[in-house]
Amino acid sequence: MTLLTILEFPDPRLRTKAQPVDPARIADPDFQTRLDDMFQTMYEAPGIGLAASQVDDHRRFMVIDTSEEKNQPLVFINPEIVKADGHQVYQEGCLSVPGIFADVTRADTITVKAYGRDGQAFELDADGLLAICIQHEMDHLEGKLFVDYLSALKREMVRKKLEKARRNSAA
Repeated sequence: MTLLTILEFPDPRLRTKAQPVDPARIADPDFQTRLDDMFQTMYEAPGIGLAASQVDDHRRFMVIDTSEEKNQPLVFINPEIVKADGHQVYQEGCLSVPGIFADVTRADTITVKAYGRDGQAFELDADGLLAICIQHEMDHLEGKLFVDYLSALKREMVRKKLEKARRNSAA
């Protein structure tokens, strides 16, 4: 397996809208290897979700594991939220916006349709952290980041803070 490079805000590639995966290609060894690489990258980061867009792969898929033990990997290929109810505020972070956390309002419960790693279509009802994570990762597939929910002033402060951190780590 290979550790992939996670793009960081404000990299413009994070704004690319992902294209659907051909369901007939899900079983391809290269695609399955890509899923393995994404899980390894997410676990090493460490994170609970990773969208393909974050590793400069602009296809509509993502990997998630919100379990404490990191033993419940979920794959969502061509995900689509078909139902959303209520709202909740949750303090989110993001592997593409390291060290930054902010409150984001999202749907409390969702129903998502997708293809799984095995190429089979499924529907899943989610709430709590899993619902938040799915919505967060799906935003990435649309070219949207959680910082887009912040005011322009706060977003600019985040950008400057990350640039300063990158300069300091390069020195």
